[in-house]
Amino acid sequence: MISMSPILLGFLGSLAAGSLTAIGAIPVLFGRIPSRATRDLSLGFAAGVMLAASFFSLIIPALDAAEPRYQSEAAPAAIVCLAILLGMGAVALMNEKLPHEHFSGGREGPAAASLRRVWLFIIAITIHNFPEGLAVGVGFGSGGLEGGMPLAIGIGLQNAPEGLAVAVALLGEGYGKWRAWGIAAMTGLVEPVGGLLGAGIISLSEPILPWGLAFAAGAMLYVISHEIIPETHRSGNQNRATLGLAFGLVIMLFLDVWLG
Repeated sequence: MISMSPILLGFLGSLAAGSLTAIGAIPVLFGRIPSRATRDLSLGFAAGVMLAASFFSLIIPALDAAEPRYQSEAAPAAIVCLAILLGMGAVALMNEKLPHEHFSGGREGPAAASLRRVWLFIIAITIHNFPEGLAVGVGFGSGGLEGGMPLAIGIGLQNAPEGLAVAVALLGEGYGKWRAWGIAAMTGLVEPVGGLLGAGIISLSEPILPWGLAFAAGAMLYVISHEIIPETHRSGNQNRATLGLAFGLVIMLFLDVWLG
């Protein structure tokens, strides 16, 4: 596997991470649905993993990649800051322009009366999952196996509770258990698309490496702030959600130092 190209590693790593969405949703097939407090704890864990990954696996490497190219000490920081904002803005634009529906927040984006509600859900989760696959692909494209493995493991770990949350929400909307599981599994399939794109762009053009790393970080930071944390605090379980975030952050930090 070490001899594989970074592009192939990016695709396979993000595919493996995305597949854990389906694995995480398996409990709905057996009628074992965790309490809302437990689900918020798990989603808080997911937010912690993404937060740590954004800084330790993407932003810091972006600064390290930019520093040798510029004599000015301010230039690398400016590039990374701008790329973070571009990443956040790109996901915000997708959120604005694509019709979709959040499980608690209702419909957003352009009017889409012709789209069935299930597809609005799928689009919403696609907006959410694409930056995660992009980040994994950028990790493999920039640092090979060592650069991408911590991200792939961390994103995969946080995909499991997300998959369960999607499946449970669909059950609440009246979908059968197999259909709810199938839709949750499908939402993870966008991650290898993002992984392939991220790894391909970074591998083909080394000068854009700091831009790509920080862009992926910004995209994930937007998802954390706009989607995951508000959802975990919606039902009064913010203490458990914060506990989950703390554990997710330190576990991802440990993985990044150990495997990176």
